[in-house]
Amino acid sequence: MLNKWWKNNSIAATIITLVRVYLGYSFLTAGWGKITSGQFDASGFIGNAIKNPVVGTDGAPVFNVYTKFLENVALPNIELFNVLVPWGEFLVGVGLMLGCLTTAAAFFAMVMNFSFLLAGAISHNPTDIIMSVLIIAAGMNAGKVGLDRYVIPFIKKYKQNRKEKLEVSH
Repeated sequence: MLNKWWKNNSIAATIITLVRVYLGYSFLTAGWGKITSGQFDASGFIGNAIKNPVVGTDGAPVFNVYTKFLENVALPNIELFNVLVPWGEFLVGVGLMLGCLTTAAAFFAMVMNFSFLLAGAISHNPTDIIMSVLIIAAGMNAGKVGLDRYVIPFIKKYKQNRKEKLEVSH
């Protein structure tokens, strides 16, 4: 019942709009600061996460697979990650603030926040994850007050037209 209300109610749409704009602003400003400074370099953070992985009470690494990903994929390709992180943050922020491809933006916000958590950084990431889950749970209602009102029907129509063309050609 609560899920139905969250996905369909106009009051819920207003609440989730405030949540997504708040989260979007956080991502937008974080990304824009990194882009405009021209000095963002994730190698120190990633190197520290590799050197000091999250450990359990027994002292053994908890997220060994993630640490190996950082060591074998992220660090050797740091130039790529130094572009992906700030632009990813900025574009997620734009998507959330404008309500454009909102659930996708919230999903990628969650991916970035989990990446920081798995690397051992706590900060505001848990609350950001909760906000992302709330946005995703709202579905279309999350972008009702935003560009999704126009973008999603356009995408659905495009996909339907493409499907019909494929069926006719076969």
